[in-house]
Amino acid sequence: MTGDVRRAAQLLGDRAAADVPLGPLTTYRVGGRAALAVTPTSEEDLLAVAAAVGQSGIPVLVVGRGSNLLVADGGFDGLAVIVGEAFDQIETDGTLVKAGGGTSLPVLARRSAAAALTGLEWAVGVPGSVGGGVRMNAGGHGRDIAASLERARVVDLDGGGATWRSAADLDLRYRHSNLRPTDVVVAAEFRAAPGDVAAAEEAIADIVRWRRANQPGGHNAGSVFTNPAGDSAGRLIDAVGLKGHRWGTAEVSPRHANFIQADEGGAADDVMALIVDVRARVLAATGVDLRTEVRAIGFPGTYPHEMAPEDVDGG
Repeated sequence: MTGDVRRAAQLLGDRAAADVPLGPLTTYRVGGRAALAVTPTSEEDLLAVAAAVGQSGIPVLVVGRGSNLLVADGGFDGLAVIVGEAFDQIETDGTLVKAGGGTSLPVLARRSAAAALTGLEWAVGVPGSVGGGVRMNAGGHGRDIAASLERARVVDLDGGGATWRSAADLDLRYRHSNLRPTDVVVAAEFRAAPGDVAAAEEAIADIVRWRRANQPGGHNAGSVFTNPAGDSAGRLIDAVGLKGHRWGTAEVSPRHANFIQADEGGAADDVMALIVDVRARVLAATGVDLRTEVRAIGFPGTYPHEMAPEDVDGG
């Protein structure tokens, strides 16, 4: 245990647990452990965690629903801050939908539809959290977070402050925001439109049917690579003949080339190696350098800068 981990453990006391498995908290269901982990129960609790982080200097990994997170088998020698059930409330006020950062995006979609509100149906197809969705401007089926987000409540684990930030202030672009790794989205407010319950629920059902028909199940993180301008990452990977391509316990999905699936009991390091291999093969064959949506932790020296631990979060 490193000095900063020991110091953080002393400061956090009973709030923190040691040697916590992170793989089960991700949709890949593989990967190593965190030296320390804490699950805050309130914003005030999160601010206390921020104070301990500031005093110890321990590296931080924010973990939501883990739908875009891959932790190396060697683990994370820092503090995992797990945004869980304490932050999963939803309420509506007219056309305003207020959701905690830990709320699942599919639940956000279904609850909004049940309230006769439309515009968030697309979120049923994204298995992440509201907080992770805001961080990466998640989207699907022609819409994204930026289309309806009004503001987000952000706690800064580095400075310890909590502020509301407008959507315009977050620089939301394709799979991008300016939130830092130490920023935790604890709540978000979305502006929906009045609609019809039956129509909204049918739109959700259509999305679910499409996903079942076109995307694989199993242990994966959804789309691995962002789409390059004017093209599709899945099309490029398929064109290179990589559907079904395997590296150890990881495989490019035979159904959708932009999905990588991990075997039950597999290795996160195999998933990472396959991501690197696919990217290299596509670059060599097409000249297109794909960038990943997957946030990788604990893989030093194996991937370019966007995969470095200081740049990532866990969705």
